[in-house]
Amino acid sequence: MSSTQFDGDIDSFVSYLKSNRGLSANTLKAYRADLTACLHLFELRGVTDLNEITLDDLRSWMAVESRDHARSSMARKTVAVRGFFAWAYEHGVTNTDPAATLMTPSIPSTLPAVLTESQAEQLLDVAEQAVATNQYKGDGGAAAAPGSGKAAGKTADKSADTVNRNEAPARADKRDNARVTAESQRNAAILELLYATGIRVAELVSMDIADIDFSNRTIKVTGKGNKQRVVPFGLPAQRALETWLEQGRPVLARTATDAVKSRAANALFLGARGGRIDQRIARDIVHRAAREAGVPDISPHALRHSAATHMLDGGADLREVQEMLGHSSLKTTQRYTHVSIEQLKNRYGQAFPRA
Repeated sequence: MSSTQFDGDIDSFVSYLKSNRGLSANTLKAYRADLTACLHLFELRGVTDLNEITLDDLRSWMAVESRDHARSSMARKTVAVRGFFAWAYEHGVTNTDPAATLMTPSIPSTLPAVLTESQAEQLLDVAEQAVATNQYKGDGGAAAAPGSGKAAGKTADKSADTVNRNEAPARADKRDNARVTAESQRNAAILELLYATGIRVAELVSMDIADIDFSNRTIKVTGKGNKQRVVPFGLPAQRALETWLEQGRPVLARTATDAVKSRAANALFLGARGGRIDQRIARDIVHRAAREAGVPDISPHALRHSAATHMLDGGADLREVQEMLGHSSLKTTQRYTHVSIEQLKNRYGQAFPRA
């Protein structure tokens, strides 16, 4: 990220947002990047004072940015810039607010991509089968150890060093099988939890073990703006989580260095090296699972869309789904009713003879 002579003002604005608006770390990071890129462009054009920037300058910036960014990204960038100049004017950093009448690009209303209920079931079934398959491989790896022991028995007259060399590959295979099994258990638990609760991927990776209440079968979720909510989950998710915590997590935790282990001591989900899993890995898990299950390629957010749509199809109240998803506006949740209606129309067209 390029630095500008206006970095101090950007830092002050971001600190203000953090203290007064309760925005998430990801949102603050995006706003900072948007403002830095915007003001860097003006700096390249010779601007040395924020008071020199006019509404026409900002419109020119929007024209440049819109060549390479989608409308949704431009809407966020515009909100960041408008917020920055409003703050600058209110706090005496600038004499005017050139962005006061800057229009936010309209975002076309598109229906979210979702899986059908049968596709979602297939996705989770394949993930569950992968756990069983990898456990079988693990058992096979463990079964190889007696073979090597038998060979060692035949050569008992050889030195202990030779025996150790023969046993080392078997131990390595066993460790690899245990790790693969642990990752499969983790992946199945992630998929089950995402679908059962509709949580965001950022919420998933930030969860701690203590956030799970198995007695009530609920999780405590910290969402956007550090708002907390309690979300229920079902028996399949409970079984997957218990398997991961009891069998898989200890295996991956052992791979961590002491420093990593201390940072991830409370993390619900771990990566291959024992640290807290990150969003990129979680997204990759969902994409890879969709390919292996032979269902349409989806992201974790599409799995969230699917959970919401299937809940509404099952008769859940719109307000209940809003609370579960952590939407601040009911209008956001209402998008899923449109998906349900579209699916109903498609089923009607396929099944009704006079459609």
